[in-house]
Amino acid sequence: MYLATTAVVLAELFKMLACFAVIFKEKGSFAGLIEHVHYYTVIQWKDAVKISVPAILYVIQNNLQYVAISNLEAAVFQVTYQLKIMTTAIFSVFLLRKELIKTQWIALVLLFVGVSMVQLSQNDAKSSQSTDVEQSPTLGLIAVLLSCCSSGFAGVYFEKLLKGSDISLWMRNIHLAGYGVIVGLFGVYWNDGAQVAEKGFLFGYNGWVWWVVLMQAFGGLLVAVVVKYADNILKGFATSLAIIVSCVFSVFIWGFVITLQFSAGTALVLGAVYMYSLPKPQTKILPA
Repeated sequence: MYLATTAVVLAELFKMLACFAVIFKEKGSFAGLIEHVHYYTVIQWKDAVKISVPAILYVIQNNLQYVAISNLEAAVFQVTYQLKIMTTAIFSVFLLRKELIKTQWIALVLLFVGVSMVQLSQNDAKSSQSTDVEQSPTLGLIAVLLSCCSSGFAGVYFEKLLKGSDISLWMRNIHLAGYGVIVGLFGVYWNDGAQVAEKGFLFGYNGWVWWVVLMQAFGGLLVAVVVKYADNILKGFATSLAIIVSCVFSVFIWGFVITLQFSAGTALVLGAVYMYSLPKPQTKILPA
């Protein structure tokens, strides 16, 4: 079994390397890359320090995700993790002063109900599954809830920084990944230092583990792009598609049994995601 803390560090390193590559292509030379990074990291150091808040929270979130994935079925994790939509909405109201219409609040209530149904259905579905790894649904649920809170606050705070300055998306992600590597290495030392010293940093890694690490890194960059360029409708449809795909793959690969209760909960979550993503109605101005 690989060490989850080391996977988090490697994902941050891959994100950083990808962003360096993009900036290198934009500047056209290694000297241009160094000058750009130096200016936005050393000269404008205050902006670099601000990004440490979401960076630390993202590392915590990533570690919690690995815990959740290890203790929940893939389909259950995908659905319960949609609670991050609610936490993001709440933090957006308080930090960004956004206004939510009645339909969106109803969607959040439906999301709570749907996620609860999915979690409750897991106990019934688990009895008909065979797995070689012992799982703790309670621990998985706690990890998901904490990860959602971390994701909501970090995402809103990052959005505020990203749209409130002229620093590029890639430079912001380099700062994020840099802090992430530092905090992640501390996590490796604190939680798995003895095992790393005995077995090595890459102990337990295989093709599937590397694939998870790469997807985690790619997902982190994709979220940043969505925050800057996309909207909630696109994000909502993408989330819905991810839930459906995970359910299908879980049935054929892991033998996950989709019960009626799970299906109803999933339908409520999908409906809630869609309702929350609907644009606000425009106020019509009647001619005088």
